[in-house]
Amino acid sequence: MWIDTHCHLDAAEFDADRDVVRAHARAQGVSLCVIPAVERAHWAGVAQLAERHGDAYALGIHPLYVPQAHEEDLLALDAALSERLGDPRLVAVGEIGLDFFVPALCEPAMRERQWLFYTAQLKLAQKHHLPVILHVRRSADLLLKGLRQCPVLSGIAHAFNGSAQQAGHFVEMGFALGFGGALSYERALQLRRLARELPLQALVLETDAPDMPPHWLYQTAEQRALGQAQGRNSPAELPRIAQVLADVRGVSLDALAQASRRNAQCVLPKLLSLCGATP
Repeated sequence: MWIDTHCHLDAAEFDADRDVVRAHARAQGVSLCVIPAVERAHWAGVAQLAERHGDAYALGIHPLYVPQAHEEDLLALDAALSERLGDPRLVAVGEIGLDFFVPALCEPAMRERQWLFYTAQLKLAQKHHLPVILHVRRSADLLLKGLRQCPVLSGIAHAFNGSAQQAGHFVEMGFALGFGGALSYERALQLRRLARELPLQALVLETDAPDMPPHWLYQTAEQRALGQAQGRNSPAELPRIAQVLADVRGVSLDALAQASRRNAQCVLPKLLSLCGATP
């Protein structure tokens, strides 16, 4: 049984065949997906999807959506978390965090706004005793600063690609690190080194579908210029991504499946009850 700890199954890319995509992933052994929301308009949708497919979800405001978010959305998030706290499928606050890769988000005013939304959502996670799912893109040190100021229960540093030292700090704070399709690229040497050297109990698996396609789905610029669309990632790719990680670490696929499932349940404790209840 595999757990995809980060899958945007609500994304528009899946509108035409969402149920088929989820059924195919289940046939590949992906029994549980965690669906993080990215903005207020998506909160009800991810909850409904999780209920329909026997999955889990998280509620939050993604840093890429901070520019169009309103501060009143934070009050709405507090209310939504209070209302849904008894829902066993609500497992975290997320996807939240900081993004200093996109140029428009690096302007001083937008950096400050991202920080405001990030720290406010950490406080909500703390208030409601929920883990967090963090977006980490050129922002690990500042994310860690926020966690020191406002410690939370636990969480996942999604798509982690920082240093070993930063990874160690996240692990010390009760976080697991998410590894996905980026690991499949042979040139991802630093990422593969991290995946090999970090403690096994620090790792969870994810797809970030429909994004972060593994190398076997990637389309080159030339292919895209010829009209071939970028390969759509899906949760069904998780076992193959897992095989890459197993090979990098030199462990069996079965051992990795057990460890990654256990790790996900440790940092997102409400998954424990769901894993026995999924269809």
